[in-house]
Amino acid sequence: MTEKIVIAGGGLVGAMAACFFARQGFEVEIFEQRADLRRHDISAGRSINLALANRGIHALEQLGLMERVSRLLIPMRGRMVHDGDGGATLQPYGQKPEEVIYSVSRGGLNALLLDAAEESGKVKVHFSQALRTIDFAGKRATFTNGDSGEQRTVTFGRFIGADGAGSRSRALLGAALGKGAWQETVEPLGHQYKELEIPAGAHGSFQLEKHALHIWPRGGFMLIALPNLDGSFTVTLFLPASAADGPSFATLTTAEAVKAFFRQFFPKVMPLIPNLLQDFFDNPTGHLGTVRCAPWNLDERAILIGDAAHALVPFHGQGMNCGFEDCALLNELMQREPGNWHKIFADYSAARIPDANAIADMALENYTEMRDSVRDPKFILKKAIGFELEKRFPERFTPRYSMVMFHRLPYAEAQRRGEINRGILSELAADIDSADQVDWGRAERLVAERLG
Repeated sequence: MTEKIVIAGGGLVGAMAACFFARQGFEVEIFEQRADLRRHDISAGRSINLALANRGIHALEQLGLMERVSRLLIPMRGRMVHDGDGGATLQPYGQKPEEVIYSVSRGGLNALLLDAAEESGKVKVHFSQALRTIDFAGKRATFTNGDSGEQRTVTFGRFIGADGAGSRSRALLGAALGKGAWQETVEPLGHQYKELEIPAGAHGSFQLEKHALHIWPRGGFMLIALPNLDGSFTVTLFLPASAADGPSFATLTTAEAVKAFFRQFFPKVMPLIPNLLQDFFDNPTGHLGTVRCAPWNLDERAILIGDAAHALVPFHGQGMNCGFEDCALLNELMQREPGNWHKIFADYSAARIPDANAIADMALENYTEMRDSVRDPKFILKKAIGFELEKRFPERFTPRYSMVMFHRLPYAEAQRRGEINRGILSELAADIDSADQVDWGRAERLVAERLG
């Protein structure tokens, strides 16, 4: 009899995991708390589009889905940084033609993955099913229908928790492991977000540069915009929840306050958001935080993947990519150790936890970079020096952003090398104003000594 895999969560990562399990010949049942997004609009003003990069692309390629996914993508070559005077400068992500990231519709990609899972003939998806309890000893999980209130209990061979940052699976797995074996921290950021929209212009035209991620950095907060296929941009305001001084969501409680805030800090973009007030007060205020936990498995019976294991703040565009990389590694381990579930789950947990912690740290650092550092001449100088080092010493020096976004080097290794890079760039950029002033002989010595 074929072993049954039960997955709690039919979002991006849960749907991808189902595709991989189906390819390995398993029968899979997904239980998703929300309604079917292919038939209902459930975006509710949250994360309409995401950034797809090499790690996520690799996982999609393993499933043979990239040709279908490519129709959903808009390449973004860099950050278009908008200053307070209305000027804008493109800061490229990389210096090779292929070094771009892609704006992709969350809903469109999720629907594609659900379709692919069902097309396998081995995956059944049940919607409006909220996880309630897991009997790990008896290998049974109970779900409640959100519409009828009816409960159903299903048996499983293996249980996969893919139910997001507020994961019920994580809470139940942690309780089963007990305090001595289980570690978990949830770190709120103290900043929140609100999604808005720049609609398409005449005849579906883009009102901003199409092939860029737009940022309006303002020090302690920022506005960003990502392009959509229909010519619109999804706009996200990131702002402190409250602040002793300066703007915060706590101060933006009236229409006049919101209008005054946008007039002061985003005067050029304000006319592009015609439904500013409606969107601001109708769309929810999203919360941001980091989830870290260990281990991610309960012996050979259950594992956590995606945000359920490692929710990240969104400022490195790696939440989805990291979750997809979870799935790809799990698939690789299943092929390497077929049927040895204890080793598969233990090796998965041991390999991914250091990388998840590393990208969590880097994502937090990137928030400061995006909202503030991108305006700093010294930051821009270091970026230029880093690009030149990569040209001169391509086998040794790779900018940290490139290691994370355009390579599949483990996140922990990218973080380690990134710290070395930081020291080299700080020394080379000290007391100069232009990359033309760099002592390239000294640069070569530093790279040889510290990066081998």
